Amino acid sequence: MACWDFSGKTAILAGGATLIGRATAEAFVAAGASVVIADIDEDGGRAAVAALGERALFVPTDVTDDAAIDACIAQAVETFGGIDYLVNVTTSYIDNGLDTTRADWLRALDIALVGGAMFVQKVAPHLIARKGAIVNFSSISGHCAQAGRFVYPAAKAAVAQLTRSQALEFAPRGVRVNSVTPGWTWSNVMSALSGDDRAKADRVGGAFHMAGRIGDAAEVARGVLFLCSDQASFIMGAELPVDGGYGALGPEQGGNAIADLMG
Repeated sequence: MACWDFSGKTAILAGGATLIGRATAEAFVAAGASVVIADIDEDGGRAAVAALGERALFVPTDVTDDAAIDACIAQAVETFGGIDYLVNVTTSYIDNGLDTTRADWLRALDIALVGGAMFVQKVAPHLIARKGAIVNFSSISGHCAQAGRFVYPAAKAAVAQLTRSQALEFAPRGVRVNSVTPGWTWSNVMSALSGDDRAKADRVGGAFHMAGRIGDAAEVARGVLFLCSDQASFIMGAELPVDGGYGALGPEQGGNAIADLMG
């Protein structure tokens, strides 16, 4: 990340123990920043911090628990002196399409939408004080119909709209809010669905991307750092597609790509 200098800056990564979260944390640290990994995955979070070194802190954090969010923010400020960036990676894959129960709908949205919104609300004074930035995670799933999926696409579409509203709210206060919109990316869920077979994921997902493959977590991380950087100073309320051309190429044409990946 030699093109960016985040020295003296601090980023909270909600969902930072995931593959995409860890890649983003690595990119921030390489660019000179300190990072706080906020996640319910204690093993993954502690492993990430061990690999990242002294400028990384893991705070066990359930984004559906306001007290846990408060504690994470307090530890970040106590350890690193302030907060410049919030990256909301956390999401939920609870989704049984038409058969999804009310309880599962509410649980999934609490994790994938409300949790990030509450993190923004609570960290706002710190970001305003340091004229920072927020990056949310939308998805190409929020822009097209996908067979057998109701909850995840709805949540991601909501994140995109929330980003626009947050951007309008925060712009006069010197904080920029944007989102990244990944296509299929090698991530925890892709690894699980494919049986940890990256070649299979590229083979199945490549047909939907101009790049002919799925994305790497590091490629999404570079998009996040760009949106946090001064080079994106006039970008607000936007969705940055890091999707290998998926959005321009078109939807999945009615097929069940997830089923193909698992098959």
